[in-house]
Amino acid sequence: MAKKTVSTIPSVLAFEKKLVPSDGRFSGIDWNQRHEQDGKPLTLQEKSVRGTISNRLSTKLESDPAKLDAEVEKPNLQTVDICSLPADCDTLKLQFTLKVLSGVEEPSACNLASFQTTYRDAAADYIQTTGFTELAQRYATNLANGRFLWRNRVGAESIEIVVTKIDGDDRKSSTFDAKEIGLVGFDSTATSELASIIAASLCGEQEFALFDVVAYSRLGKGQEVYPSEELVTEKGDKSKVLYSTDGVAGMHSQKIGNAIRTIDTWYQDEPLRPIAVEAYGAVTNLGTAYRKPTEKNDFYTLFDQFGQGGKLEPDQAHYVMAMLVRGGVFGKSSK
Repeated sequence: MAKKTVSTIPSVLAFEKKLVPSDGRFSGIDWNQRHEQDGKPLTLQEKSVRGTISNRLSTKLESDPAKLDAEVEKPNLQTVDICSLPADCDTLKLQFTLKVLSGVEEPSACNLASFQTTYRDAAADYIQTTGFTELAQRYATNLANGRFLWRNRVGAESIEIVVTKIDGDDRKSSTFDAKEIGLVGFDSTATSELASIIAASLCGEQEFALFDVVAYSRLGKGQEVYPSEELVTEKGDKSKVLYSTDGVAGMHSQKIGNAIRTIDTWYQDEPLRPIAVEAYGAVTNLGTAYRKPTEKNDFYTLFDQFGQGGKLEPDQAHYVMAMLVRGGVFGKSSK
């Protein structure tokens, strides 16, 4: 009978996320009055349209004019949710809160004491060596540049981000010109103070930090805005269902979190753009996984080495710790 191999990686291993955003809420406001008014909460509207057939047709239909005419005559009826700014508002206001937690060096669940010890030592060494300054700078930049606005950032005349640190009754705000900071690079000195607060929380110098984040995107009066789209698992009357909370159009906390952790430029030597921190570097809209196990740069390959006391390159260590800040279940099955 073959001897059973004992894994050095826990079968039960989980980490709680350390960046915890709330859902975002949409309001409409006038740019010139944005600091004096609360804005008008935006609601969803339903629109029914008669569209045209525009999808790629089969070769058989394309080569038969009569059948093609019959196909395009068919009405493409759609009922969709939409959301727009009021006619007297030219600016979208998106507001959410973000909590940054400490304790990344301690798994929330681990059933192998030896691994927990080696991982704790590796994480403590990372914290002592880097102070989380690199990751914190990148998270701060993605708050200041308004990456979390997603499509609501495109075509904006001006974008202003106000990040307020909440400490009891104390409030301290920082204001950023998101267009000036931009989406390329993470080296803006304008975010240094915000980054230092985030780093202090991740390192455990303080238990947590709580921020109120408000983004103002000047898009034009009556312009369409883009809340999160709901995943519809069963076919219904609507072909597009948008997200709302308490009747107010909103953005999923997961979508905001994805934007904040879009900091991975370590997946290749000359990256075209940062991607969200994911175990296999998955970018679903491109159908690509940039961190393949065959190339030994995926999370599990690097984390197994890191967690057992192995040495990683600095960029690899940044990526592994960013994944642990993201949180997840990372145990290794015995099967």
